[in-house]
Amino acid sequence: MTNHNALISDAKGSIGVAVRVPNQSLFSPGGGRYISIPRKKLVQKLEADPSQTRIHTWIEAMRASSPTRTRPGNISPLPESDEEDEYSSWMAQHPSALTMFEEIAEASKGKQIVMFLDYDGTLSPIVENPDRAYMSEEMREAVKGVARYFPTAIVTGRCRDKVRRFVKLPGLYYAGSHGMDIKGPSKRNKHNKNNKGVLFQAANEFLPMIDKVSKCLVEKMRDIEGANVENNKFCVSVHYRCVDQKDWGLVAEHVTSILSEYPKLRLTQGRKVLEIRPTIKWDKGKALEFLLESLGFANSNDVLPIYIGDDRTDEDAFKVLRNKGQGFGILVSKIPKETSATYSLQEPSEVILIICSLSFGLLLSNCS
Repeated sequence: MTNHNALISDAKGSIGVAVRVPNQSLFSPGGGRYISIPRKKLVQKLEADPSQTRIHTWIEAMRASSPTRTRPGNISPLPESDEEDEYSSWMAQHPSALTMFEEIAEASKGKQIVMFLDYDGTLSPIVENPDRAYMSEEMREAVKGVARYFPTAIVTGRCRDKVRRFVKLPGLYYAGSHGMDIKGPSKRNKHNKNNKGVLFQAANEFLPMIDKVSKCLVEKMRDIEGANVENNKFCVSVHYRCVDQKDWGLVAEHVTSILSEYPKLRLTQGRKVLEIRPTIKWDKGKALEFLLESLGFANSNDVLPIYIGDDRTDEDAFKVLRNKGQGFGILVSKIPKETSATYSLQEPSEVILIICSLSFGLLLSNCS
């Protein structure tokens, strides 16, 4: 989901950069976090180099994606009681999918469940090295089990081939590059009766451009310790999880500098990652709709889509389900975040429990 930022003046002669972030405080008025900068200092900086506006905005967005549990405009940590109140309020709006399982099961009666699963932070833990984000054998068995009963798709920002190597399960639908690269199972099964693998690639014409940008970024990031550039075929991810915060400005500067030469590409943000994508109207929400249509459930009332994800890019899918009034979005997060999901889970270990519960629940209903 694209990050929206703005410059706002106040009566005291300062300018605030408003950064809209998914984990913002629930008592943050206006839905943003504001960092005040003296007007004189900022104007001098902008006159020297107008591009600094954009860079500064992205730096603040990068900082905001690393939650520090503070009140807007206050450098002090939240008092424990306030933090507990905030969390309780958020949980009331987005209760645990485990405690609400009976409600989910009731809604699924007479309907075909279709499972959509993000990868990083959902099926695997978030790790410092994205190339080592392995899912556990317990998670693999859980996904394998749920796929026996329901059409199951992995929807990720990762390259499709890479996430398939991580998951190691045939018979699933894999949607990589935020849904711009979709491949279904080629072998006939009860969810894929036409024996044809679904194949959809939304942005083939961008491949040479993405490859060039990726190579430029690799070269630029060589001198920044901890920076990791990942070519995900239809998008490029710049991970800064292991970069010292004092160097985040340099990361943002390199990325925005290269991107300025490619007006057909756009910059978005995830969890400790900047992502460069084609400027086409395609995202994880569009991928969800495409897969439902491919499975024969377009405009159907006999389907219950369930989407589980942890990142702001998953919000596009949550919004589709909320707008349809059909199915459930489940956000994986230990902290309150602005979200369109209906339910929540805290971590991948709880994801295992919910998908095992769904499989076991269907098995019991078939035996009864």
